[in-house]
Amino acid sequence: MLGAIADDFTGATDLAIMLRRNGHRVAVAIEDHDPGERVRAGLDALVIALKSRTAPVAEAVAATRAAHERLLDWGARRVYVKYCSTFDSTDEGNIGPVLDAVADRAGAERVVVVPSLPANGRTVHEGLLHVNGQLLEHSPLRHHPLTPMTRSRVADLLRPQTRHEVAELHLDVVRSGRDALRAALDATAARYVVVDAVDDADLAVIGAAVAGDAVVSGGSGLALGLPDPHGDTDGWTAPASGRRAVLCGSASTATRRQVADAAGRAQPVLRVDPVAAVRTPDLEVDRIAAWAVQQPADSTPVIHTTADAADLVPEVDGLPAAPAVETVLAGVARRLVVSGVRHLLVAGGETSGAVVRALGVGVLRVGPEIAPGICWAAAAAATGGDGDDGGHEVALALKSGNFGPDDLFTSAWDRLA
Repeated sequence: MLGAIADDFTGATDLAIMLRRNGHRVAVAIEDHDPGERVRAGLDALVIALKSRTAPVAEAVAATRAAHERLLDWGARRVYVKYCSTFDSTDEGNIGPVLDAVADRAGAERVVVVPSLPANGRTVHEGLLHVNGQLLEHSPLRHHPLTPMTRSRVADLLRPQTRHEVAELHLDVVRSGRDALRAALDATAARYVVVDAVDDADLAVIGAAVAGDAVVSGGSGLALGLPDPHGDTDGWTAPASGRRAVLCGSASTATRRQVADAAGRAQPVLRVDPVAAVRTPDLEVDRIAAWAVQQPADSTPVIHTTADAADLVPEVDGLPAAPAVETVLAGVARRLVVSGVRHLLVAGGETSGAVVRALGVGVLRVGPEIAPGICWAAAAAATGGDGDDGGHEVALALKSGNFGPDDLFTSAWDRLA
């Protein structure tokens, strides 16, 4: 079995999509949840979803080490460390320290570093990471509030985070084929090797070249090149039909376009009040949940935090607004599932983590792809409380903020038909 460790929940489902597309029977385990021996026995790959991307370094390393040990106990002999395709990190981590911990435990002398995800505009050429044709340092990620990306050379981003040497292999080597790439990798003394990839064919070559490696790392794109172990990914069944809703914690440009598109298609839209989220969170949950259940049953209520840049509120009363808003959205998710919502689309990595935790989800059974990096997954929501005994089957789509077409909030539901 291939074991994988993802540093956020949307990244975990993104990787699972790619593995499923390439013929792996795959599931996502949430944090320390054990899917059970029967479920594990039917898998080719198991992805553990952590919420560690922007956690303190020591906390992220400890969580990754624990996940790695679980995977080893469950029979994994190869490990895939999944991080964001835009290499979101600071000079302190968390990518470098996490890679060091996994590689040390596995005894891996070399680990490829392949953030490229061409389907979503992330490519590496001559060692430089591009986002939709722009250098990373010139992209909107330059202004990320937690991990501002002000350099584009992946090796330069990684070097401050690790004590090990970092090398590069460029496109000319990749396009010489699997054997040539493998030979070049074997001849490299560095622990980490950043490998160029600008299209899926490049990823296929890289995947074939590293198929036997104990540890690989990258965005989800590298999974497209890993050998197909099984080929049979049928058997996913959508949860029963029910009401639906969208919860948006992301303030990304793509998510704001999706909110605007839904509003333009006459879907009900409501903004979370960040001041109320900080000062009176329970009342804000009550307000939003009551509004959502009053909307027409055939509509898609969209609950968001940011419709345009002017909506951004970093602090309220000297306290950060984002964690409070995530808590409110997670509380709303619980209330909506109790009230009969069975299909939820969640935008934003941090929000996705908060919602999945609030719903008590332990395993995501990966289903059909909606758009590059986004899929539907089936899960049991152990909500409970308020006279509800829990155990509801729900369909969840966890979306990274920057992913998806403009009409995602109205078109995603077609894949559940």
